[in-house]
Amino acid sequence: MSGSTQHWTASRGRALRGTIRVPGDKSVSHRAVMLGALAEGTTRITGFLEGEDTRATARVFEQLGVRIETPSASERIVHGVGLHGLRPSASALDCGNAGTGMRLLAGVLAGQRFDSTLVGDASLSKRPMRRVIDPLSRMGARIDATGDGVPPLHVHGGQPLHGIEYTLPVASAQVKSALLLAGLYAKGTTRVREPHPTRDYTERMLQAFGWPIRFGPGEAELEGGHVLRATDVAVPADFSSAAFFLVAASVIPGSRLTLERVGMNPRRTGLLAALRLMGADIREENAGEQGGEPVADLRVSYAPLHGAVVPESLVPDMIDEFPALFVAAACATGTTTVSGAAELRVKESDRIATMAAGLRSLGVAIEETPDGAIILGGPLEGGRVDSHGDHRIAMSFAIAAQVAQAPVRIDDVANVATSFPGFVELASGVGFGLEPG
Repeated sequence: MSGSTQHWTASRGRALRGTIRVPGDKSVSHRAVMLGALAEGTTRITGFLEGEDTRATARVFEQLGVRIETPSASERIVHGVGLHGLRPSASALDCGNAGTGMRLLAGVLAGQRFDSTLVGDASLSKRPMRRVIDPLSRMGARIDATGDGVPPLHVHGGQPLHGIEYTLPVASAQVKSALLLAGLYAKGTTRVREPHPTRDYTERMLQAFGWPIRFGPGEAELEGGHVLRATDVAVPADFSSAAFFLVAASVIPGSRLTLERVGMNPRRTGLLAALRLMGADIREENAGEQGGEPVADLRVSYAPLHGAVVPESLVPDMIDEFPALFVAAACATGTTTVSGAAELRVKESDRIATMAAGLRSLGVAIEETPDGAIILGGPLEGGRVDSHGDHRIAMSFAIAAQVAQAPVRIDDVANVATSFPGFVELASGVGFGLEPG
């Protein structure tokens, strides 16, 4: 779907009030479908994210011969076929906009007996895949990409895989997960180390599905030759989706908002630490566990924010939340400095350049650096920004508009459906001024 003709007009609403639940965690939803498909038995998933990315992953496994039922919205019943029960698809496997889906599928398909071709939309077709192709090749996989290492990917079947020890040059949960999934099919031990710990969704879920795995911050290890056993998965609310409301309620005067059952994986919640460093008032209540993941209710109240130097140690744990953090920084008093986040330049868009251009158009003083930005907080003007089809940037500028002096038109917003279906309705319901165009 092209987002070029879709836009929002966002303007000041009211103080955010109420209790809401954002959609299910995208990362957990992807992995629940994948492991459910490869497991022995039937897996019931509740809280599944009804987004285009996760639906694309489910469709891919249906193409590969897995029966998946949808008894109701946000629910899936996956009839597993076992590790070796997938069947070849007569056509290419379309991952849509889902980088997670494509990179993890590369690991799964590397261990199959048949060839597969992975394709994606215009945005995904520009994203780098060498980072996953190269280590998988060391395991014995054969994966062809275009000359500069971007999709489509042709994954050759019938290649015997062997375990490797691999240290990631750049911390990436997606690459780590691809190697661990290939490791299910490999002879021997697959051991992955990271320069910084990243989210451990795959490790936790493999454990929940009964696969012996050893893992801790920054490392994971498993052996091939075991069996995945179906289990029910209750998907927590997505922290990245909650992030937009955490920032919005922090910067819109008079706001008091509660977000229910948010996934609190410690490798995902760096934004909480960064916002608290800037003076945010966010409290955790009713902590528990859901779908193998820690969860809590988050109660956020408006608090004047001040600029801060964001510690580089937090960067891997908040890489998807930087667009929202940039808006928080623009609304804060003083200067906020972000560094060590070069990964942002190869996400759905170059998020540093796109956020900088959009914030400048709203009158914010921001200086780009190769791996981050220096942002001087101050009043925001109205104007027009282009999200370049990046869902997280579109939603971040919807926040900015709530404190801007005039309305903001946000162009190219169709891809919000990839991660946060119903965002406009949920945001408008708690106080945002937001109209689809």
